[in-house]
Amino acid sequence: MTFMAYNQVGTSEVPNMEIKEVLRTAIQDWIVPEFDKIRLENAEIRSTLQLTNKRLDDIQAQLMDQSRRIDETNKRIDETNKRIDETNQRIDKVHDDLLARIDKVHDDLLGRIDETNKRIDKVHDDLLARIDETHRRIDHTNARLDRLYEVVVKREEHSTLESRVAHLEEIVDDLRLKLAA
Repeated sequence: MTFMAYNQVGTSEVPNMEIKEVLRTAIQDWIVPEFDKIRLENAEIRSTLQLTNKRLDDIQAQLMDQSRRIDETNKRIDETNKRIDETNQRIDKVHDDLLARIDKVHDDLLGRIDETNKRIDKVHDDLLARIDETHRRIDHTNARLDRLYEVVVKREEHSTLESRVAHLEEIVDDLRLKLAA
């Protein structure tokens, strides 16, 4: 008897045993197929859950591998940073050494420049003294040349005077001859 039959008969006319039977039949007709569907869906869900869990395990493994690789990369980055820091320290040391050497060379060059300037000043003063001495000697030589010129001119005049005197002596001798005769 189905649930419909139960409704048609009514509760007062059916004994207790039959109600149980009707209920059982109704439950079997309605709920058991639903349970079967639920069991089938549950099996599908379990299958999907197993696949999902498998995928989650695969993802977990991938994440763990990625995490391990990230850790390795972080270690390499840390090592690289350490090497960069060491390199920076060496660069700073070289930089400081170069600055010290540049300062030393600069100071040495300044000393040499000062020494060279002193030597140039000394040579300059010496050259000025020599130039002054040369000018004095040139002036002395010019004075001597002037005196020599005067002497040469007087000698030239002297030879002219001699020739004139000789000519005059000839004239005087001719006059004496003419007067004596």
